Amino acid sequence: MLLVVTYSRAARTSLRNACRTHEDTVVRRFGRAALLEETEHGAFLALWLREKHPDDVQLERTEPFNEFRDVPPAVRAAAAAYEERTDRNVPYAKFAVDTDHPAPAALKREPL
Repeated sequence: MLLVVTYSRAARTSLRNACRTHEDTVVRRFGRAALLEETEHGAFLALWLREKHPDDVQLERTEPFNEFRDVPPAVRAAAAAYEERTDRNVPYAKFAVDTDHPAPAALKREPL
């Protein structure tokens, strides 16, 4: 998918208008940003927006996040256990102490 992020009111207006006119190419809108299909038409719209607002439009290529392929099982288990905790006010760092769940420092060090 193609991610289009806008940084000015004029660029947001152009993005909104392009998304309304070409709904079939828009995967999802987020106000200041939109995901476009990775087609030549999606690329055309993204590049046109950047040509129109060169300093106010950022373009990125994204790929879907597959939690089962991209994330180790221990991280998924830690996220599920943290959500099921009984005390909702306990931060993850405190929650993970004396458990098999990864420490926050380890999570921050490891790339996906």
